[in-house]
Amino acid sequence: MPLPRRLVPLLAAATLPLVSTLTVALAAVPAQAAATTYTALGDSYASGTGTREYYPDSGSCQRSRHSYPALDAARLGATLSFPACAGATTSSVLSGQLGSLNSATSYVTVQAGGNDIGWSSVIVQCALPWPTTCWSQIDSAESTIRNTLPGRLDQLYSRIRSLAPNARVAVVGYPRLFNGEECNIIARISPGEQAELNAAADLLATTIAARAAAHGFAFVDARGPFTGHAVCDDVEWLNGTSNPIGESYHPNRAGHVGYAGIVETALRAAAASRS
Repeated sequence: MPLPRRLVPLLAAATLPLVSTLTVALAAVPAQAAATTYTALGDSYASGTGTREYYPDSGSCQRSRHSYPALDAARLGATLSFPACAGATTSSVLSGQLGSLNSATSYVTVQAGGNDIGWSSVIVQCALPWPTTCWSQIDSAESTIRNTLPGRLDQLYSRIRSLAPNARVAVVGYPRLFNGEECNIIARISPGEQAELNAAADLLATTIAARAAAHGFAFVDARGPFTGHAVCDDVEWLNGTSNPIGESYHPNRAGHVGYAGIVETALRAAAASRS
């Protein structure tokens, strides 16, 4: 039955506030937030070598649930893409670990450069029995840090930014390994060699930090937090010479907890600065 003509304007006037209220209410409903994603790139320090427990499907890459990327993904509420792999160099990260990066990537960490300078081989040489020394190997590593590594880091960092333009990126550094004490009868690394290895670690850290800054990335400096937790300290965050040998001179589970704290802080600070 049609409404009387005189009621139509009254009904329309009564409906207008209801429509207006509904429009405001719908506008106030927030759009669903994009999922938080985190990609962890790098070498054995990033994958979790040294923690002695690895995902079965990670094989020789030795990815661990005890690694700082796994710990930080949980802290950040992020879905983790975890291509980091023991033995990786800047070149292999560039060629084989960047597949998950895109414009929606929220966080990236990258820790690479140690294998480019042959750091593990240098330490193995230093640990050989007297009268073997490792001075020339340390000199060679330092030369690579100065003359070759910066260009490789630039290439890697540029590619990360081009693939993940909106990501908060933290470049993670390496700690000093030694405190000057000889506490392991299996491996003889003299106090003098330890001091020179720590000096090379300082050079590596400052070189990586400079290239990170040049690309606008945060740098996570592990040297301060790991001081007092080196090999032979009372509370070690780093393994000394170990069995199996591949666990040696890598962060243990406590070391990865330490790393997780400073990496999380850097990522959250980077997020705040880009918001």
